[in-house]
Amino acid sequence: MQRDAWWRGAVLYQIYPRSFLDTNGDGVGDLKGIAAKLDHVKSLGADGVWLSPFFKSPMRDFGYDVSDYRDVDPMFGTLDDFKALLKAAHGRDLRVIIDQVWSHTSSDHAWFQESRQDRTNAKADWYVWADPKPDGSPPSNWQAWFGGPAWTWEPRRRQYYLHNFLPTQPQLNFHNDDVRAAIIDIARFWLAMGVDGFRLDVANYYFHDAQLRDNPPSGDPAPALPRNMQVHQWNSDQPETLAFIARLRELMDGHGANMAVAELAPGSYALMHDYTRTGGRLHTAYAFDFLGAWPGVEKMAAILSQWREGAEDGWPSWAFSNHDVTRVATRWGEAVGAAAPRAAPLFMALLLSLRGTIFLYQGEELGLPEGDVPFDKLQDPWGIAGWPATKGRDGCRTPMPWKDEIMAGFTKAKEAWLPVDARQRGLAVEKQEKLAESMLHTTRALIALRKGSVALSRGSFSVVEAQGGVLVFDREVDGERVRCAFNFANDQAMLPLEGKPDVLWSADAVIAGGKLVLEPFSAAILKLV
Repeated sequence: MQRDAWWRGAVLYQIYPRSFLDTNGDGVGDLKGIAAKLDHVKSLGADGVWLSPFFKSPMRDFGYDVSDYRDVDPMFGTLDDFKALLKAAHGRDLRVIIDQVWSHTSSDHAWFQESRQDRTNAKADWYVWADPKPDGSPPSNWQAWFGGPAWTWEPRRRQYYLHNFLPTQPQLNFHNDDVRAAIIDIARFWLAMGVDGFRLDVANYYFHDAQLRDNPPSGDPAPALPRNMQVHQWNSDQPETLAFIARLRELMDGHGANMAVAELAPGSYALMHDYTRTGGRLHTAYAFDFLGAWPGVEKMAAILSQWREGAEDGWPSWAFSNHDVTRVATRWGEAVGAAAPRAAPLFMALLLSLRGTIFLYQGEELGLPEGDVPFDKLQDPWGIAGWPATKGRDGCRTPMPWKDEIMAGFTKAKEAWLPVDARQRGLAVEKQEKLAESMLHTTRALIALRKGSVALSRGSFSVVEAQGGVLVFDREVDGERVRCAFNFANDQAMLPLEGKPDVLWSADAVIAGGKLVLEPFSAAILKLV
């Protein structure tokens, strides 16, 4: 892999620090715990890690509400612990990508505490403030992601402030030159320390419409939250963002072979393309296409086929699970009717066959189902507020099972910050290491196959078939052609083949009579000769 473009086709392993490994016995994971388990990440064949936030925070949204961008929250350790982790990762030839939450801060941040005091202080314009309408209502109809209006009244200024998420996550005003400069300086701080890049949280929410125009209705017939009732035309996806990310890219290009990946929520192909096309924007981006409900093979093929492959076209990233959504083995497995033991390798093979940069969420390599968290143990404010209509995000954040024991080898405390799910304990790393056919070994084999094939890691993408629950596509480069076939249906499928292909990997698939026979919920990766 070219050193300056190592991220193209790479596999990055996402670590949610609170839930990875606790080394000090307080029931919460920490940076030393991550460092202690880097050999596990390396053994998978991953190219690096993405660390969810570990910065100082009141933890009202579990680190996505930052109160100090340049320091580590004591819950996770110290800045020296992070430097040691960075050194340990680089010593294993693992890249380190860190989350940066720049669209908003915590309401505890010193910037906001100053800004909220009055309309004349030095930080008065660092956040999005607006006068009420003549009737006292908020300045626009914008709705927050966690429910309710995206505006909260501040009596000291007698104005509303914008928050696209929780009221304790006030929106920074990226129209302000000083705010943009401060954010660039934060990026410079971490790049100088040696990090290999950034995952940019909700990057399409940096700018807002300066005129505060009302969002149009979405027409959603069954909205889960008020935010679903409108198209977020004016509080996200603003064109000014592209100029800012060009400035960020200029900074990053001066600090070696790094990368930036944008989370675009919910995003679209057009947005992903805009944020990544040409060499002057972000390296890659991902949307929520595959982080929601099972799309079906026809829609999946259409999404994947949208990506143009010219020199100036962008580079996609894909994830099936992360810290915000139900784990894929449950979410898609239940949708297609496949039990987790069959669903997990099927979805892993698909993910690792895609053209783009791949993000693998901790525990995905074990085939973990969604964790069960009872109401009295919930921590996520979204889940608590939405119960029982939604259980929130805690089920995908339960502790990583290292051993099949009461606390899963995660902590020596009597209780972890979230309960350990007994079903997940049964899929612990230590247990799967001893089973030759385990999901853990399957993941390693698939990553090794991807890294050993230029076609799978860098090749073109073309759909061969997408119907009836069967998805087939080819990856090809420099004469190397690999066919990837998946059966998401509960019926056997038979596909014609030309010549005598080599089977690189399969799960319940065989070649017989010149045809590829795919059993229900099976897959095969073939080298066509």
